[in-house]
Amino acid sequence: MADGAAAPDLGQLMGELRPRLHRYCARMVGSALDGEDVLQDALAKAAAAGMAGVDHPERWLFRIAHNTALDALRARRRREARRGEADAAALPDPAGAADARVAAAAGLAHFLALPPAARAAVVMTDVLGHSLDEVVETLGVTPAAAKAALHRGRRRLRDHAADPADPPPLSPAERARLAAYADRFNARDFEALRALLAEDVRLELVDRLRLKGRQDVGVYFTRYAANAAYVARPCLADGRPALAFHDPADGADYVAFFEEDDGRLARIRDFRYARYCMEGVSLRDL
Repeated sequence: MADGAAAPDLGQLMGELRPRLHRYCARMVGSALDGEDVLQDALAKAAAAGMAGVDHPERWLFRIAHNTALDALRARRRREARRGEADAAALPDPAGAADARVAAAAGLAHFLALPPAARAAVVMTDVLGHSLDEVVETLGVTPAAAKAALHRGRRRLRDHAADPADPPPLSPAERARLAAYADRFNARDFEALRALLAEDVRLELVDRLRLKGRQDVGVYFTRYAANAAYVARPCLADGRPALAFHDPADGADYVAFFEEDDGRLARIRDFRYARYCMEGVSLRDL
């Protein structure tokens, strides 16, 4: 940072970069929803570290996001020991511009076919528009290595982008549970939904607030009760059971997840205020 230059406010910078950081994290972990978890961890690390002495704050935040995404991937591999990633062959890439367009439009799950370095290079360059110098600094590699990773990633992504990713089948019981939630929402029977809340239920309005406990979380339904235009429908969001909502104010869709424990609603996670997370989410109505 140049002498005499005003230091940027970290909170403001994180707010401004949050959608772009989320796009990066989501593609690194192959899910817009998991990407938000990674992003929250990364921002918490950045807030704890502080920005004193940082020369390039935006690159610094992306480097933290990158390392946090790698940590999440390592943890996932430990949990799912059977999953591995094959190394991509180092092949020339004569169709770089066309493959860049493929990368920008590819579904999030397809990025998981790429090794992490190639995945990061493609996302930073083709999705977020970063320069090669920024890729080099974020990944901590040489320019030659960054170029090679980009070429390998583009080719591998192009090969995988045409393959549809099928979500796991949903059990009849899970389908019935989602349908019951949707029916109660659409009938404005919010007292029935409040009656299902566990005593220690947790609510997360992503990028807005968190509440815990039946009494506090019960107010969640008040906003929906006040507007009959919000209609819920059962869906799969990135293969996960959820309720999809159509916001009449902006015509956009978003999702909310309702997790049960022993027949009680234990967790609600609503993306109404985090529309940036919906980019790239695969929604399939049930």
